[in-house]
Amino acid sequence: MATIKQVAHLASVGVATVSRVIGGKGAVSPDVAKRVLKAIEELQYRPSHAARSLQQGTTQTIGVYIPILSGTFYTPILQAIDEELRAAGVQMVVAFGSGGGDAYARAKRGVEFLIERGCDGLLGMALPLLDEDLAALGAKRERIVILNHSVDAIRDQCFTLDHHLGGRLAARTLLERGHREIAVIAGPADLADSVQRLKGFLDEMSSAGIDPRSMWIVESDFTAAGGRHTAKELLHSERRFTAVFCANDEMAIGALSCFQEAGIRVPHDVSVIGYDDTPSADYSAPRLTSVRLPWREITQNGILQLLNLCYGLGHPVERDFEIRVTQRVSVSAPAA
Repeated sequence: MATIKQVAHLASVGVATVSRVIGGKGAVSPDVAKRVLKAIEELQYRPSHAARSLQQGTTQTIGVYIPILSGTFYTPILQAIDEELRAAGVQMVVAFGSGGGDAYARAKRGVEFLIERGCDGLLGMALPLLDEDLAALGAKRERIVILNHSVDAIRDQCFTLDHHLGGRLAARTLLERGHREIAVIAGPADLADSVQRLKGFLDEMSSAGIDPRSMWIVESDFTAAGGRHTAKELLHSERRFTAVFCANDEMAIGALSCFQEAGIRVPHDVSVIGYDDTPSADYSAPRLTSVRLPWREITQNGILQLLNLCYGLGHPVERDFEIRVTQRVSVSAPAA
């Protein structure tokens, strides 16, 4: 592997000149820059990550916090983050919400881990930071972007979605098909987006004249296993229902599995609607109707904003994202 000294020797310049050409900082004549670039190409020289960091005063890394790595929800988000950062010549360091405590405690430990690694900026998924946490970040406060959660103090650095609307759209989809006896497998009550999508769903039910207090609603954990277990509880409850709203696709797929084993046909006997419209929704059996949230688009724009904040770039950033229902075959009118 070629070294910077070899490049300097071939171009007949000093090492400092090569560094200025690579870093794009400092005065270098066009003829000298041309010789240096030609030498870099001939030797196939690639500056080390450590060298670039020293030259630019940055680590060229972005810290990424993900609450949990499971199922098919977070994997596409991580892929989108990796693609955008690699295109910018930046690497990522990932921390997951692990260990004991609630969502806030796990997130706080994850952020501390990333700061200790000297990351230039932080991207957090559903990061429930408080004002005192932001104050503790110091200068890093200006280099953090949060996805799927909004913090008033840094609202311009937050990219979130209207989950209340998403919940209403899910309810509207079932109501428009004629369903009135609807069960709900809700998400964790300590996650703000989970609370909002449930509230939106119940508000739409109330608007249709259905008392939410009369509905079968049980909290689960956003996993396929949780959805399957809760669907079994629903069957054992002997409550009558013609449709089920699952607060994410993973739980919906678990519920589909439970119903299939019990001999309940979807959508002939029971309709099921999910939330997020992850890739798995298109391959479930039957294919799952789901509320589509444009997670890839929101992730890409959040990354572009963070690159702007960290490296003074001027990427255009979008903030308006459409939420809609992807109609597949798991929802139909109730059986006669």
